[in-house]
Amino acid sequence: MASLTATVTTTLLSTVTKASTAAAATTTGPAPQGGVLDGIKPNVFSTSNPIQLFIIQAGIIIILCRLLHYPLSLLGQPRVIAEVIGGILLGPSVLARIPGFTDNIFPTASMPVLNNVANLGLILFLFLIGLEVDIRLFTSNWRVALTVGLAGMILPFGFGCAIAWGLYHQFHNDPNTVEISFGIYALFIGTAIAITAFPVLCRILSELNLLGTPVGVTVLAAGVGNDVVGWILLALCVALVNNGSGLTALWVLLVAIGWVLFLVFAIKPVFHWALRRTGSIQNGPTQGMIAVTVLLVLTSSWFTSIIGVHAIFGAFLVGLICPHDGGFAIHVTEKIEDLVTVLFLPLYFALSGLSTNLGLLNDGITWGYVIGVIAVAFSGKIIGGTLAARATKLVWRESLTIGVLMSCKGLVELIVLNIGLQARILSQRTFTIFVVMALVTTVATTPLTKWLYPPWYQKKLDQWKRGEIDWDGKPRESQQSDSLSQIRDTGIRRLLVYLRLDSLPSLFTFISLLGDEHVTPKPKTGEALDSQANGTSISRARPLEVHGLRLLELTERTSSVMKVTEGDDYARRDPVVNAFQTFSQLHDVAASSNVIIAPEESYARTVVEQSSVQESDFVLIPWSGIGSNKDESTILNKVSVEDRFSGKAHLDFIQAALTKAVCNTGIFIDNKLSSASNKNRPSLPRTVSHASVRSHREACVPPIADKSHKIFFPYFGGVDDRVALGFVLQLAKNPLITVQIAHLDCAEGDYEIAGVSEGNIGSVSPEISKDIINTEITAQDSSLISTLQSNLPSELASRVTFTKVSVTASSATRKAMELAKEHVGKNPRNAGDIIIVGRRHPKLPANVRSVDQDNTEYELQKTIGVFGQSMAMGELKASVLVIQAGVSAH
Repeated sequence: MASLTATVTTTLLSTVTKASTAAAATTTGPAPQGGVLDGIKPNVFSTSNPIQLFIIQAGIIIILCRLLHYPLSLLGQPRVIAEVIGGILLGPSVLARIPGFTDNIFPTASMPVLNNVANLGLILFLFLIGLEVDIRLFTSNWRVALTVGLAGMILPFGFGCAIAWGLYHQFHNDPNTVEISFGIYALFIGTAIAITAFPVLCRILSELNLLGTPVGVTVLAAGVGNDVVGWILLALCVALVNNGSGLTALWVLLVAIGWVLFLVFAIKPVFHWALRRTGSIQNGPTQGMIAVTVLLVLTSSWFTSIIGVHAIFGAFLVGLICPHDGGFAIHVTEKIEDLVTVLFLPLYFALSGLSTNLGLLNDGITWGYVIGVIAVAFSGKIIGGTLAARATKLVWRESLTIGVLMSCKGLVELIVLNIGLQARILSQRTFTIFVVMALVTTVATTPLTKWLYPPWYQKKLDQWKRGEIDWDGKPRESQQSDSLSQIRDTGIRRLLVYLRLDSLPSLFTFISLLGDEHVTPKPKTGEALDSQANGTSISRARPLEVHGLRLLELTERTSSVMKVTEGDDYARRDPVVNAFQTFSQLHDVAASSNVIIAPEESYARTVVEQSSVQESDFVLIPWSGIGSNKDESTILNKVSVEDRFSGKAHLDFIQAALTKAVCNTGIFIDNKLSSASNKNRPSLPRTVSHASVRSHREACVPPIADKSHKIFFPYFGGVDDRVALGFVLQLAKNPLITVQIAHLDCAEGDYEIAGVSEGNIGSVSPEISKDIINTEITAQDSSLISTLQSNLPSELASRVTFTKVSVTASSATRKAMELAKEHVGKNPRNAGDIIIVGRRHPKLPANVRSVDQDNTEYELQKTIGVFGQSMAMGELKASVLVIQAGVSAH
């Protein structure tokens, strides 16, 4: 028996030795280096080289999320919806049902790598959320924020605890969950129901242009407090789950509170001192301070993780202690947001989708809870927020809108749910129930808000609060009398100017000319002293009020939304607005200004809305010097005339602004009206020594001796020309201006229109009938010019001259160009000349665009009319102002 045992043992040892030797020979051999050329599949996961499969996974997730986001963005949905839906499609609900898909694309062995990258992105994203939360929003509106915020959390939290009773007893025995008490479970469910997605809320308010309304201010202020309290409750819940005994959980909470105090009272002062010391607040963060900031984020995340609280809370706290002064928070966000948004977040929410299995919602009870959770999420937030907002004296419809907005869950809810899934508070089934709830509440927020609080209702409510109309929309008597007095006064008293960096010098010159109706002679020294001694001052006639509107593009970036929420501070730092304010103070112009950050496609609507809010008589919109709506504070490259007038986005903006205009509007095409820009670039001498190149200095530009301006105005007839005529006469009150008015007299029988007329290329606003404009070009226009010429005030008679030229419809444009060349650009030493034209002349022949023809001239005629296009592209040495009459002028 012993011999048999020895034989078997020897045989086994020999077999094992041979097998191990063979295995060693196999494993110690050189690994294949040819990759796919050696027959290795590109999607094979290897622990020594996981990057290959990770790139495939990341590429699939990013492409799918981007493809889904495009159609959803047209419906006004935030990007997080596309990312979650993309994850669900990749998960067990759809694509994972394909045999071999999960094993080849998302194998279990590769998930730790994907999870680590996604969680690193989550840490950085929570840091960005902390940066986005501006506590000043809460403190400046603390009464409203406290009322709406508390009601918007207490009632939903109570509803959440109520439905948690049924969820706990129905699903707490599901696999992959831990045994926890009902109190901890109710705390988590209540927090998940009560929390509001502050980042998504900011974007929705920005896109709907509600940030400046009472609804937007209230929701933002309440959302800040709601966000902070929600994260605190979640941290408490995680601490209780991760620690078995209550005493340990208490210690965890005390240490967490100590860490918060340490960050606020020890780290924050030193951090802010270092930022100021390095100039990172005044001039933007240096690379070294960005490194310090990221290290603070990682250190705080590490600490909150090792004490049993999730790592994201540490990152959120560092975001809260970062300063908002000087736009520091915005600058830091700009440096890291693209990588987080484009790469990290889609990975994280795709992981959420991979954990979401709609197939688990397979019975009536489960679907009953789905509907119940959605109903609780909506009702708790809407009822609580609405009643609290109504208690702050808002009307019912405003209050209901606030309740709907506070019900938005978004990506913050999904982060909370993922933490609950990782802590095994939620099973995969309950996790799926709450993901469906988050999707439904987020998708419904934008359409419900648009329905409850449309622009027409906002305008009506604003007028009602100002006392201009009663609740039925009827004007009050005092308002009617004011309107009549305004109608009698045809002069421009309130001017709205769209501020652009590349047009500031010419805009300043133009405002100065329009405001200075009377130039007071410079007093002698003795007179000035006498006037001061007598307590009198020399006043200048300036009835003009100017409102500067600065538009910046609202993009998909978080930093863009932060600029909106910090609108007042950002406006104070904006160099264009500061230059406008300084000019106004130095030139005695009554001025105001604001910065609005809006999507590019809503620029025109914003300008029109602001003209109504400011009750403007005239809107002045400068044409971009580079043919783009972009207005970066950098040195602009010179572009050709063709490129300047062919920018599609800028053409669309100008067309929309003119189409929607409610008051008289002018499009100002600057050809260097301000002579400070007239200096040509110096040429390099042919013979230059080594020293002369280095010692070259720019010559000083002398002040303008001749500050006069020449204005040429071709009058053809029609409502736009009549408004332009009044504008020209107002400018002519300035003694520095001389005016040449050319009356282009076209006999009634001379309208031999051939081909396409201007009235058929879409230049006429839909609000104004083309027939009205056509019939008004009659003898009334000739009599108007004759009457004006005979009744011209004596102070204008010497500076306003008239010329009458007989033309036909086909020759009017050519003749106007010839006259313009005769009268403008003749004095290179003056302060610049201006050509003013009406926009719409429906009887003038326009260009016919063929299929292969460059459409620049056609589009420009469609935008600013035939006269405007000819003058703008005619290489005339003068700026061009194209004027369109407002609705009231008809």
